[in-house]
Amino acid sequence: MIMKNILTILLIFVPCSLFAKQPERIVSLSPNLTEIVFALGLGNKVVGVANESDWPVEAKQKPKMGSFWQPNTEAIIAAKPDLVICETFLQHKEIAETLKRSGIKVLSLRIESIEELYSAIEQIGKAADSNDKAELLNSKIQNKIRQIKIEAAAAKKVKVLWAVQTEPMRVVGVKTFINEIIEIAGGQNVIAPTGDQYPSIGTEAIMTSGADVIIQSAMGTEDLKKQQESAEKFWGKFANIPAVKNNKIYVINPDTVLRLGPRIAEGAQMVAKCLHPELFTQAQENKTEK
Repeated sequence: MIMKNILTILLIFVPCSLFAKQPERIVSLSPNLTEIVFALGLGNKVVGVANESDWPVEAKQKPKMGSFWQPNTEAIIAAKPDLVICETFLQHKEIAETLKRSGIKVLSLRIESIEELYSAIEQIGKAADSNDKAELLNSKIQNKIRQIKIEAAAAKKVKVLWAVQTEPMRVVGVKTFINEIIEIAGGQNVIAPTGDQYPSIGTEAIMTSGADVIIQSAMGTEDLKKQQESAEKFWGKFANIPAVKNNKIYVINPDTVLRLGPRIAEGAQMVAKCLHPELFTQAQENKTEK
């Protein structure tokens, strides 16, 4: 009787996580989620990733589960995962419902802001019994971003026009995590609030923007230096914009900045170098970085 009572007491105080089966086979359906999983030290448990998952380099060697926009249900099921991590937009939602009907555990995450990134890291850490690592990763990102804010606050805000594509012209709006990065780096988006996250704008809006810096996201696999030269030629027709006058046009590698994952602080640092070269040295690196 005494032994039974002791066992009962022990069961009450032992963490429930010790009794839950922790995932040993993980599939990630987006590049940023893959980066989070690896950053938490779970790369050895990954048995499948989205085609676009290319960071860290180990992720390239993992079996591919279809593209970010069109995951391959058959390949995912064949990988026999005990945890699939995906996002919440339509295509992933449909896949998640199919996988759940097959008895596969799915963790669906919304990641559209930096705050939601922190939450996603925390949730993945909890699902994989890596709470401490998740907390440490979040602290590392937050501390770096906090330091960038402090340094950028010493300078005047810079007006930024960020183009995600030029034909047709589509730019970064204020309701995006990229706008958060602009502000962290000490910039101010020249685009007024709109209903679109990435609105299209015309020639007049560009010419009256007063942008001090123009940032353009690199596209495809073409050499970044060539894209920089093309961008300078394209924006040259807007000679009255301060950014063009002062040669403040930067084409930057999109993966670090546009991928909402563990490297987001590095992306903010990259942008800060473009906006405030007097504070963040070596801004010209971004013109030749591959």
